[in-house]
Amino acid sequence: MIENAHSTGRPLDPRSTWSGLSQAERDAAYDNNAAVKNSAALIAERNEASGRLRGTLKSHLDLAYGQRANNKVDLYPAARPEAPCLVFLHGGYWQRNSRDLFAMLVEGVAAHGWSVAIPGYSLAPDVSVTDIVAEIPRALDWLAANGASYGVAGPVVLSGWSAGAHLVAMALDHPSVHAGLALSGVYDLAPIRDTGLNNALKLTDDEIATLSPLRLPVTQKRLDIAYGSSELPALVCDSIDLHDKRLAAGAPGKLIPIEGADHFTILEALRRPDGILVEAARRLLD
Repeated sequence: MIENAHSTGRPLDPRSTWSGLSQAERDAAYDNNAAVKNSAALIAERNEASGRLRGTLKSHLDLAYGQRANNKVDLYPAARPEAPCLVFLHGGYWQRNSRDLFAMLVEGVAAHGWSVAIPGYSLAPDVSVTDIVAEIPRALDWLAANGASYGVAGPVVLSGWSAGAHLVAMALDHPSVHAGLALSGVYDLAPIRDTGLNNALKLTDDEIATLSPLRLPVTQKRLDIAYGSSELPALVCDSIDLHDKRLAAGAPGKLIPIEGADHFTILEALRRPDGILVEAARRLLD
C-alpha cells in the first residue's frame, strides 16, 4: 500500500519567496510543534510509551560507542542474532530529544523478528552539526564491531525522523548500511540559518555546502524517503526534491507520502506492526 511518488502533490514552498518573509514567517516555516495543534499531547504520549517499553523490552541499554555523554546506544535484540536491524536516529532539530524517548518504535519491526538499535548523539549548542554528523558513522562502526556480542548481527537498515532523517542521508554511504528509510527530513540547511533554530546551530557557509544532502553528490544506495501529506511545506518539498535529485542520478528508492500524517503522527506508520513504514523497511531488504 505504498503510494506512488507525487501522488499527494507538491505544496507551495514558502522558500520561493523567502527573501520577502518576516522573521516570524521564516520561523513558522520550520516550527513543527506550532504547526501541529496537539503536538504537546502527541509528544507526551510518545515519551510515556517509550519510558514504559524501555523498561520492559529485552534490551542492552546505555552502551557507550564514543567519549561524549550522549554517545550511547540502546540495543533491542531479536530472537535470532542474524535478524535484520533497524538503526533509528531521533529528531529534534539537532538540539533536542534523546534516544530513550523513541523506544516506542521498537515494537513495529520487532513484531516481524527484527532487532532495533537506537543511538544517541550530542546536541547543539554543545557541539556543531559537523560534530553530530560525524558521530553517526562512529555509532555504526561500534555496532558492526560489537553488535554480535549482544545478539545483533544482521543487515542494517538506517532510519531516522526529522533531524534524524538528515543524519540518515548523510550516513547512507557507511559500509554497514544496507539501505535507508528517511522520515520527515530537512535536506537543505541554508534556510535553517535564517530561523531561530540557528541560535543553537550557528551554521557556517561550509556546513551548509557540505552537510546539505540536496547540495551533495548522490549516494547510490537505496533510500526510501517518507513524509506526511499534512507536514509543513518546506519539509514536504525537501523530501520531494531529494527524491527527484536521486531519481535523476539513477539512485534507487521510493518516495512515500503518508496521507493525512503530520510531523508527529507519521511515526505511527513505523510504530505499528502493520504500519506502512514497517512494510517499507522490510521491503528494503528485498
